[in-house]
Amino acid sequence: MRIVTLEEHWTDPAIAAAGAPTVAELVPANAELFAPGNPYTERLQLLRDIGDARIADMDRNGITTQVLSCLNMFLPADVAPALTRTANDTAARAVREHPSRFAAFATLPTAVPEAAGDELRRCVGELGFVGTMILGRTDGEFLDEARFDPILRAADALNVPIYLHPAPPPLAVGESDYGRGLSPVVSSFFRLAGWGWHQETAVHFLHLVLAGVLDRYPGLQFVLGHWGEFIPFYLDRLDEAMPRHLTKLDRTFREYFRDNVFITPSGMFNQAQLRYCVETVGVDRIIDSVDFPMLGNEGAVAFLADSYLSEEDRAKIAHGNADKLLGLAS
Repeated sequence: MRIVTLEEHWTDPAIAAAGAPTVAELVPANAELFAPGNPYTERLQLLRDIGDARIADMDRNGITTQVLSCLNMFLPADVAPALTRTANDTAARAVREHPSRFAAFATLPTAVPEAAGDELRRCVGELGFVGTMILGRTDGEFLDEARFDPILRAADALNVPIYLHPAPPPLAVGESDYGRGLSPVVSSFFRLAGWGWHQETAVHFLHLVLAGVLDRYPGLQFVLGHWGEFIPFYLDRLDEAMPRHLTKLDRTFREYFRDNVFITPSGMFNQAQLRYCVETVGVDRIIDSVDFPMLGNEGAVAFLADSYLSEEDRAKIAHGNADKLLGLAS
């Protein structure tokens, strides 16, 4: 069975360097996070490889195609357009050299929204990219701010999804919620992969809904990793606490999630979560993902093979839903 995975990262050194000062400010023990033996460090040498070494790992573990996404957080406006264009050209070369093994999400200069819209159009129209991944807030602001409408408008017009990925929360949130009385390294993991940036992404998406983004763009599709960043487990509560007569929205939260969101496991290969999400959001809205190379490809095939799902439903999660959403060739 073909296995297509959606949250598979790579890093461009220039982009990483440009965003590093802000990351260091927001994450108190950023350097310590990558010490050997810490979580998510075993394969970090593969972050910069989007060629033979990465494909060899995919082959060992039964991964057919990765959708590449460049890690891009807090890129300053003065350098963002040039650096993202170069990074997207690099990813495009990898896709051209290995068209059956890679597809790509565009990385965007979100601090310059008009340029970001133009770059998304270039990436989809000229380079054949299949969407974009956006990591967290830009300048502390969610994507529903009016300045970011060129990005939303472009994604909607191009009919490509936005993968809304976690990033560190703003400093005030990080310090008040995750910092007090904790060691720097524990605080850092707590505000990032342990909890904080998943909550931050859930709030980001819910903010988009409440601000009416999906009423303005009812066909716009988002992808949320980590089993939907908590939201599937709270859909009943959201609709109970914020009904339509209060929100003045066109639809309920459950309807927006059903119609405008795909979710992925991001390597959290848990059968109980799979069963709940299939029952809650439906098998047609779930796509496999590993979160490579922070997590390994080893579990992606067994996760589906060992599931309670029918062969037809396994195929949907393995590749069918991705093929339809992204226009991938089977």
